[in-house]
Amino acid sequence: MIEIDNKILNDVASGFTIPAKPDILQALQEELSREPELFRVADIIAEDIATSAAVLKIINSPFYGLARSISDIRQAVMFLGLENITNLVTGYLLKQAYDQSQCSVSLSRFWDNANDIANVSCIIANHLKTPLPPENLHLLGLFHDAGIPAMAVRFDDYPELLQEHLEDGTMPLLNKEEQRFNTNHAVVGYYLASSWHLPKPICQLILQHHSDDFLTTSSNMFDRCCFACLRLAENFVHVARLFCPEPQWHKIEQDVLETLQLDNYDFQDLKEDVDEYLISSH
Repeated sequence: MIEIDNKILNDVASGFTIPAKPDILQALQEELSREPELFRVADIIAEDIATSAAVLKIINSPFYGLARSISDIRQAVMFLGLENITNLVTGYLLKQAYDQSQCSVSLSRFWDNANDIANVSCIIANHLKTPLPPENLHLLGLFHDAGIPAMAVRFDDYPELLQEHLEDGTMPLLNKEEQRFNTNHAVVGYYLASSWHLPKPICQLILQHHSDDFLTTSSNMFDRCCFACLRLAENFVHVARLFCPEPQWHKIEQDVLETLQLDNYDFQDLKEDVDEYLISSH
């Protein structure tokens, strides 16, 4: 697993331009830090029309399986709860945080991929014998590679490294990043998530999401299941886009399926639902 200390974080702080935490997220977190009022939280979100519309769109997506549509932010907060609605808002705000004119990779392509991984993570969660909260997985799916745009803002030649990795993925991407840039997108993403005051477990999962030993070293079953969902979703999306498994998938495939308690029948049933989503969404 990746170890991190203050020196590493200070190097990121001094070397990278990290998007500032948005005012609406600051207001939500301040409200949650005291005795929060449900309708006050709803009012904070409703003040931003674009954010409200995005949250309602996500809640009314098939992943939540609602019997009827929710058209009001107050209803959304009552349905999801305060922390979960904040997670959804955070995920939306992250997608608005980077400026394409300053970034050397295509942000629209990056967020399309992240959104697919987030949504597929939710599909996987709904198939598990012990379902995981889709709000957490959606946020993790969006944020897990959030260090990549920051790397692409900082380093003009970062797309060259991504292309090299696409052509030859035998060495993990983090190792290649460390060799060329003396840091990696997992550490940068962890710093961003921490500076936005995301829940600590999600920050840790962002830091460790490329750690192939996480499933055998972490003692927290919930975190292991979230990690396994994310890695399985990444592989599903990788296969759908590039017609081959994610390069490091073979190292963790068995541990992932065992962690999620997916037998062959369950896996095929899940794969059909994921394939249907990925075909219909593109």
